[in-house]
Amino acid sequence: MTDRSAKLLDVLRERSPLVQNITNAVATNFTANVLLAIGASPAMVDIPTEAEEFARIASGVLINLGTPHEEARTAMPATAQAARAADTPWVLDPVAVGSLPVRTTLARELVALRPTIVRGNASEILSLAGLGEGGRGVESTDSSEGALDGARSLAREHGAVVAVSGPTDVITDGQRVVRLQNGHPLLTKVTGAGCALGAVMAAFASLDEEPLVAAVSASAVYTIAADLAAEKSSGPGSFAAAFLDELANIDPDTIRARMDVA
Repeated sequence: MTDRSAKLLDVLRERSPLVQNITNAVATNFTANVLLAIGASPAMVDIPTEAEEFARIASGVLINLGTPHEEARTAMPATAQAARAADTPWVLDPVAVGSLPVRTTLARELVALRPTIVRGNASEILSLAGLGEGGRGVESTDSSEGALDGARSLAREHGAVVAVSGPTDVITDGQRVVRLQNGHPLLTKVTGAGCALGAVMAAFASLDEEPLVAAVSASAVYTIAADLAAEKSSGPGSFAAAFLDELANIDPDTIRARMDVA
C-alpha cells in the first residue's frame, strides 16, 4: 500500500486532474489552494444545471454539505447523478450530518446515489449509517475506531469506500480496513482542512486506481504533509502556510519513509 500511494502521487502530478467542488463556503479558498499545491486543478462550479454539465467533463467531483444553501441543494443530486452516468468518481463529505436536519436528509439522498468515497468524521459516518445522532456541530464526539462497524455497513450498502478521519484515520471498502496514524492536531485548527481532504480524495479517485487505494493515498499524502508542516510551525497561522508548501514539495520517497499504515 505504501509504494502504491507513493507512485500515485507522481501520477496525480502528471495528469493534473480537474476537480469540481460543490463545497463549504467557508472552505472554498483553502480547498482551491490545497488542490493547486498538490498538483490538481480546482473548479468551483456549483450553479444548478451548470454543475450537472461540468460533472461530465471533470476528472473528479466533491460534494460537501458544509453550507448547503438552496442553489447548492438543488445542484448536488443532479451533479451526483451526472457524475455517476459519466463514470466520474465523486466524493461525499456529509458535514454535520445528524445534528442538523436539512443536510441530514440531503446526505441520505446523496449516499443512495452511490458515491465513490464517503469521507467524514466518526460522528458523521455513524449518523449516515443510521447508528448515531451526529456530533457537536462539525466536531466528532465519537472515535474513528468506534465508527468502524458503521463505516463497514455503509460501504457494503452503497458500494463506496468510507474514510473516517480522526487521530487514526480508518478507511474501509466494507471488507478490507486500513488504518493511518499520520496527521497532526493543528489540522483541526485550520478552517476547511477536513473539507479540502475530500477534494484531494476526489483528485486521487480519478487516477484509475481502486477507490480504497485512492482514499488511502490521499489521506497519507495529506497527513504526512501536515506532520512535516507542524515541525516548522509555531501555531495555526504558520501551519496553514507551511502545510500548503509541504503539499507542493512532498515527494514519493517521503511518502515511503513516513507513511504509518496498518
